Amino acid sequence: MQAYGKSFSKVYNARWNQFTDMVAPRLAAFFAARYPEPTSMLDLCCGTGRMVQYFAERGYTVTGIDLSEDMLKHARENNAEFIRSKQVTFKKADASDFKLRTKVQIAVSTYDAMNHLPENNSMKMTLHCVYNALEPGGCFIFDLNTEMGLRNSWGHISVREMEDATIIMRGLFDEEQGRSYTRISGFLKNDQGTWDRFDETIYNKAFNLRDIESILSETGFSKHWFAQLERLETPLAKPEEQPRVFVVAIK
Repeated sequence: MQAYGKSFSKVYNARWNQFTDMVAPRLAAFFAARYPEPTSMLDLCCGTGRMVQYFAERGYTVTGIDLSEDMLKHARENNAEFIRSKQVTFKKADASDFKLRTKVQIAVSTYDAMNHLPENNSMKMTLHCVYNALEPGGCFIFDLNTEMGLRNSWGHISVREMEDATIIMRGLFDEEQGRSYTRISGFLKNDQGTWDRFDETIYNKAFNLRDIESILSETGFSKHWFAQLERLETPLAKPEEQPRVFVVAIK
């Protein structure tokens, strides 16, 4: 699993919040329909803790796990009040090798995090860890870029120039490995008015969705389906034709 470094974690915390802001209310609505009262939650690959913060503000008790200590530093700062009240805890661990002391009712992993797993065995190990962390009847939701989505969206160059940052993204899809690689680099203005450079290469594995179904069944999840964010309760007939799918798995 990838662990983002100090410079990229800083720009991520400042500039990569839109996806969570879009997804969090949809997830919250889905969970609220199944579990009327705020409950215990795991955010796997929690990054800078924005999803954790959203659910903590709504009464959930949340554990955030990430492999990057630099990302967790921002997560702890963003959730300082909830850490003090013991409503939120963070743990540094690999997604494919972790244990929780207390089981949770719901779990999420968002914004391409599961695409960062290198191969099927890592996916199997990660889903096994999540399964063991869930209470009976618990629910895990994660998103995946499909092969179609990665092919169409990641082979480009883009430049974003802002008052306090310049972000350059260059991507390609490796046919042999079935992965996309994106190099994100640029500059972020710091508190002293000078500029900090960041440079990170991110890969996304294009998992076969049939393999994902098989792994979920083998792991022990009683029900699972692919859905769109806007209709999480409705299984997709042809998920591979979507650029991104959300996987809903019930223990």
